[in-house]
Amino acid sequence: MIIDERMIAFIQSLDRGNSLFLTKLGEEALDGGVPIIRPAAQSLLRFLLVLTKPRNILEVGTAVGFSAILMAENTAADCQITTIEKEKKRFSQAEKNFADSGYGGRIRLLEGDAADILPLLTEEYDLIFMDAAKGQYIHFLAQAKRLLSAGGLLISDNVLQDGEILESRFAVERRNRTIHSRMREYLFALTHDEELETVLLLVGDGMTLSVKKERN
Repeated sequence: MIIDERMIAFIQSLDRGNSLFLTKLGEEALDGGVPIIRPAAQSLLRFLLVLTKPRNILEVGTAVGFSAILMAENTAADCQITTIEKEKKRFSQAEKNFADSGYGGRIRLLEGDAADILPLLTEEYDLIFMDAAKGQYIHFLAQAKRLLSAGGLLISDNVLQDGEILESRFAVERRNRTIHSRMREYLFALTHDEELETVLLLVGDGMTLSVKKERN
């Protein structure tokens, strides 16, 4: 990534880590080639959960359920989490992991494409965690803003594409050019949206924090 690897290792050595269940789940996911939120981003997410004390969370992109369980572990017992996953295999794995974790009663798992599901949701969420297909973030933004409560926090993960976001699209592999262009568009949209206050952080593979401004 962009930050010195030795510094990253030092910072991670100070991290208290996750529960035994979540640690094992993370190891199994990585062994199976399933990407999960990176350690530094996990630390930041835990901090933000304690800071903001959300009661209603929406996650776009469940995978095997690692992040949803992390959020359940670090929020109050009355916090409800809704998460969306379109791949059937990962949906089934997440369903099992939620039950095994003991947090199944607090996590609502929706199967399908977020592009189809988001317009159907009517609740407001005080925290939205965007961690789906990176090329789709820009297409989900309008619905995420609609669903985010005033003063709510939108967290978007993996926005720097291991540093490729800095490069010209012609310096990026052809198969990644569409994602590259859409992520640049997404970052511009976040940082120039008058309804949002956004900061881009060099954490993990890049995270944005966007607060929906309250109307005067």
